[in-house]
Order: sequence, then structure tokens, then C-alpha cells
Amino acid sequence: MAIKTVYTCENCAFQSPRWQGKCPSCGEWNSFQEQTIQTTKKSVGSISFGSAVKPVQLSEVRQNKVPRILTGIGELDLVLGGGIVPGSVILLGGDPGIGKSTLALQLANLLEKANQSVLYVSGEESAQQIAMRNQRLTLKEDILVLAETDLELAIATIEQFKPTAVIIDSIQTMSSSEAGGVTGGVAQLSYVTNQLIRLAKRLHVAIILIGHVTKEGMLAGPKTIEHMVDCVLYLEGERLGNLRILRSSKNRFGSIGEVGVFEMHDTGLVEVANASSMFLENTETPMSGSCVTALMEGNKTLLIEIQALTNTSSASYPRRVASGFDANRLQLLLAIMQKTLGINLGNQDVYVNVAGGFKVSERAADLPVVMAILSSYYGKAWPKGTIAYGEVGLLGEVRLVSQAQKRDKEAKKLGFNNLVKVKSIKNLNLK
Repeated sequence: MAIKTVYTCENCAFQSPRWQGKCPSCGEWNSFQEQTIQTTKKSVGSISFGSAVKPVQLSEVRQNKVPRILTGIGELDLVLGGGIVPGSVILLGGDPGIGKSTLALQLANLLEKANQSVLYVSGEESAQQIAMRNQRLTLKEDILVLAETDLELAIATIEQFKPTAVIIDSIQTMSSSEAGGVTGGVAQLSYVTNQLIRLAKRLHVAIILIGHVTKEGMLAGPKTIEHMVDCVLYLEGERLGNLRILRSSKNRFGSIGEVGVFEMHDTGLVEVANASSMFLENTETPMSGSCVTALMEGNKTLLIEIQALTNTSSASYPRRVASGFDANRLQLLLAIMQKTLGINLGNQDVYVNVAGGFKVSERAADLPVVMAILSSYYGKAWPKGTIAYGEVGLLGEVRLVSQAQKRDKEAKKLGFNNLVKVKSIKNLNLK
């Protein structure tokens, strides 16, 4: 066994065999921290190799059905792929104040109600603050709470009580004396996460890590943390609004792209049974600048209203603003419209908004965005019950999208029977 010393940048995790004042990778000053690594190797000739391990045939691997723990929250179970897998590590991220801790506390209460023991480890709040929130949310179950930031103490407590699930709120506040760097830095986060993952696999306990999000909307800390865990969930929405979207970006035990829709109430997050109804509140009367579309989020079909506003600009460079839609994609669609339809949008401010605070990433929203802009530009509304979806190409052609039958079925169920089917945006007929 040999001991190797390396220096790790706590800003970008770059490693160097010697200490440096400035990190050559990210340019940060005085960010290197010393770390010791134990290595075990056998030498063959002049080359060192590790111990050999016998591989197994894939056909010999015994496949057992993965057991799951139902959370009692249908939308959360859907996003997780059917419930929590024992021994898995889940990372839950979101903006400050979006409802991560509220969702975690509700989850803990529901699991306790189902006779599943839960340990809530809080590094940001005291036990008294958690009790106050529990009372405010009118939650009645008695859960175990540990207000501690020391990793070793938290692990010792988990090993003693052996709960079914552990909630760490938040992972950035946990620290260990075995790792260098500041609390929340790259070295600490990597070490703490790795130790918790080992603990989860060894004790077969599910661990939910709550993580902070940066200004760019990414989980704070090294990207390796997202690669290490089994599942990554994002809780999205506007802090001043009631709508919350739970989305999975990684799931080793289920499909990604699934979404769960919640509404924030005084008593916490409440599941929304018919999500489309929340996004279509004001579509009874046709209005200019509006078009409804059907989008696929995992296995769920959502009907969403796309709104657009065009206005003559007094500035040299007209504004292009998109909320819930890719701004670069909007610029491209406007260029296609000007070239294909021959309309002048160069003197128009264009604003596009996805109603309800939903974020659209699917290309099927191209056609309804074009139709909403045309509707606002000409000041005419599309007929009642109109719905559209399709990808718009550079030549103005409208391409087919997947799962059209499923979209049509959901649209007709909600009364949208006028499906716009055109091969090119030239064929759009706004009467």
C-alpha cells in the first residue's frame, strides 16, 4: 500500500502533483488543497497493474425485480419511475425558496405514515425550525430529525438507527474532517457525496440529497456529483407563482424527461391531477396572439398555451424576448417567417411567453409559436378549438413529430378538434 499526495483545486477539481498558486484550468488563485490517496498495486516488470478480478457472463447475471418504496405522492412516484429504490441516491435541486425542503418534509411524513422510518438531517435549519414548518404545513407524523453538518456524526447516526430513507438538507452544508477545502467546495462535496453513496449501497438505505442551484440554473458544485448519484431531479417554477414542475434529468431506474406538476398551497405542494387545465385557463374565448399546442413530457401529454405579442418598435434594434422558450430558437423562427412569408418583422418588438411558467424544449412548439406571432401581427385570433404542433425547418416546411396519435387523443379529450395540418408555414390561413 502506497500513499500518494495530490493537490486538488476546490473550484474546478483540477489535480496537480505539486502545489500551485494559480490553477492552470480555471485561473483561480490559492485554490489548491492537499489530499492523500492510498493506492495498492502490484508491479509486473516495469509496469504496475491492479489485482485481477474475474468478469462474469452477462447471461449469468441474475435479474431480480427492483423493489420500490411508494412515496404516497403520485407525481413524485411517476418522475422516479414507480417509487424510491432502496439503496439509491437521489439529488433534488432547485432555486432557493422553490419548495425543495417543503417537498422533502412532506415526503418524510408520508413515508413515516406508511411505516417507513425516515431520518431528516438538516445542516441549514435547527430542529425547532423544522418543527415549526412541520406544524405550519399541518403535518402530523413524528419523524427523526438531526441538526448536524458533520458527516461522520451523521453517518454514525444512520448506522445506529438504520432508517429506510435519509434526507440530507442540504449536501452543500455537510463537511468532513477527512477532506480538505472549505465547506461546499469541490473537495468537500466530492468526498461527502462519495461517502454517502457507499453508505447507501452498504446499508441498502435510500438517501435524498437536496442541492442548491447556481445563477445559471445548474446544481452547485462539481458536475461529477450528478454523475455519481442514481437520480437527478429539478424542481422548477416561479417563486411568486403557484405552479411547480418536478423534472428528472437522470434516472438509472426509470426514464428521463418525466415531469410531475404541483401547485404550492399554504399546506405545501399539492398534486395537479389535470395539468393541462392549469395551462389553459383563458382559452375559452379566442384571442389574437394565442395558440394552443400539445407537448410530450416523458409519457405525459400536456396542452399548453403559447402567447405572443408584436408591437412597432421605436428603437434601432427591436427587442426579441422569450419566456419559457429558447430565445435563439425564436430568432431563427422570425428569420424563417420573414423569408418564407415575406412579412416585415424588422421593425417589430416580439415577445413570446409560455403560459403558466412552463419551460418548453420540444421542437413541436415551433409551429404554434409561428402561429401565435402571426395572430398578434395581423390582430386576428385563430378559430376556437385550434391546436397545432410541428417542427419548422429552415425552408419553412413543417416536419412531423413523434407520438402524434397520443397528442391528438389528449387534444380531443379537452375539446380541441381543429388540428392544424400544413406542410409549410406558407399554407397557414388566418381568417
